[in-house]
Amino acid sequence: MCRLAAITSARYLSPMENVLALETMKEGHDGSGMGLILKDLGGWATELKHYPVLSGIASREGYRALEEYMQQQGFKEVHMWSPTVRPRPDVQARDYYFAKFYELPPQYQDRPQEEVEDLLLRTRLALRRMGEADESIVVFAFWPDVLVLKEVGDPLSLAEFFGLDRGELSAKIIFAQGRQNTNYAINLYACHPFFIQGYLSMTNGENTAFVPIREFLMSRGFPGYMGYNSDSEVFTHILHYMHKRLGLPLHYYKDVITPLKTEEMQGRPDGEALKLLRASLRMLTIDGPNCVIGCIPDGTCFMVQDAKKLRPGVVGGVPGRYALMSEECGLDRAVPQRQRSEDIFPMKYDMVIVPPGAQEVKVWNQLHGQFLTTTTSLR
Repeated sequence: MCRLAAITSARYLSPMENVLALETMKEGHDGSGMGLILKDLGGWATELKHYPVLSGIASREGYRALEEYMQQQGFKEVHMWSPTVRPRPDVQARDYYFAKFYELPPQYQDRPQEEVEDLLLRTRLALRRMGEADESIVVFAFWPDVLVLKEVGDPLSLAEFFGLDRGELSAKIIFAQGRQNTNYAINLYACHPFFIQGYLSMTNGENTAFVPIREFLMSRGFPGYMGYNSDSEVFTHILHYMHKRLGLPLHYYKDVITPLKTEEMQGRPDGEALKLLRASLRMLTIDGPNCVIGCIPDGTCFMVQDAKKLRPGVVGGVPGRYALMSEECGLDRAVPQRQRSEDIFPMKYDMVIVPPGAQEVKVWNQLHGQFLTTTTSLR
């Protein structure tokens, strides 16, 4: 099992807070990787929020090829952040870790948002293809106000390696995963969280329905549905597909990945719609065990379980700061001042949602088709 640590806050916070939460849950990850996604960046980055950020790793040769490609495409670099790494014997350093902020090519300055988003996606995929054979270029995201760091190693060691305690990076939403390698080779593209066009998610569990889900997504004709070095990446792409491409409300994510039985649907006012949804998207039904934590472009964060409920997950906090964690000890580290009796442990029909600004927690109950604003535990 992996361990997940997400914090959403009304104030900027350091990624060290997520790393320390992962450290308290250390028995659940084996040091085979850590991924960090920072959204709604603070500090020096607040002046750069509208510039897309290219996050990745490159060799010397790959870095030169990347710079040449971006110049040819008309992107103008306006800022670059790169960690001043502290060498550690247990971390194999690469040549370049970078977050490069770009001005769009002149011909895209006044283009519709959809065209800009398509450009950013196509650019990321082109760079990925350029470096994939020899790992000379590894890119995790190309999106405004989002920064991604990933590397192989123990989370606490990587935090020291990247100098995360220096206070250079901060954000209002931070997702972190401590990886436990199970089914796949150690590959940075297999390290959670995963990201596509403003959508991100990370998962603890094993997606045994991976192959049919992957084949369905790849048949949609959308270029971003590719790669799949991890069976968990499809959770991010399902989220993107149902919310952005199909335009469904967020709570239907639960109905897509874990549809109700026919007799259960009859108790929902939208029961007939659910039947059509299940019939048309049945290939996206998951077969866990999985606990999924995700976020959509507006900053709404959520946690959802599969029907088996065999992976731990808990949500809790105070207005202005909520954490979504694999275990209570991680929540204790992230928000020690909360009322523990108000912690939420989502069960198989629940989707816990923290709206933007982190002022409240809502629980969508799939069986009853209702939102509940809750301050009580669901245990």
